[in-house]
Amino acid sequence: MKELLKLHMGCGKRYIPGFVHIDQVSFDHIDYKQDIRKLNNFCSNTVSLIYACQVIEYFDREEVVEILQEWLRVLQPNGTLRLSVPNFEVITRLYCAGLSLEWFLGTLYGKIPDGKGGYVYHKTTYDQKSLASVFDRAGFINAREWDWRETEHSHVDDFSQAYFPHMEKERGILFNLNMEATKPTD
Repeated sequence: MKELLKLHMGCGKRYIPGFVHIDQVSFDHIDYKQDIRKLNNFCSNTVSLIYACQVIEYFDREEVVEILQEWLRVLQPNGTLRLSVPNFEVITRLYCAGLSLEWFLGTLYGKIPDGKGGYVYHKTTYDQKSLASVFDRAGFINAREWDWRETEHSHVDDFSQAYFPHMEKERGILFNLNMEATKPTD
């Protein structure tokens, strides 16, 4: 039996051993330089885990459902889609507590190279209820939060570990929303 794949979507500079890295920009560890909207080079039911950190907010709400349906296709039944996105609820709490708007501009609007000399920016943001709704609309079940400390990629310092104050992972406030969901078995 062939071993199932683990995909790291929109991975950018971050490398996770044992994962297939997919992004539209060039880094030495990128396995497939491509748009992550379509996974035509992957067969259905061949992936056990898809991880995407600070990725889906670059797509609008209607488009992201179609993208997640494509990701659902390649996942095996009971496979996991694990996402990390800026948490609008926590961001607004921190803003109301006195942090300046400038502190959140990168988190809210993003700015990454598009691989063609330009940039792409965030098109939306999420809270727990709205992200659970997107999972549901795309066909996933069992939406739940996940703890970065309990993953096989916990050693990779990415935005799933974004705290205020910076790097205060024991006492700080996590301002990214980490949620995952499962592909149904039927």
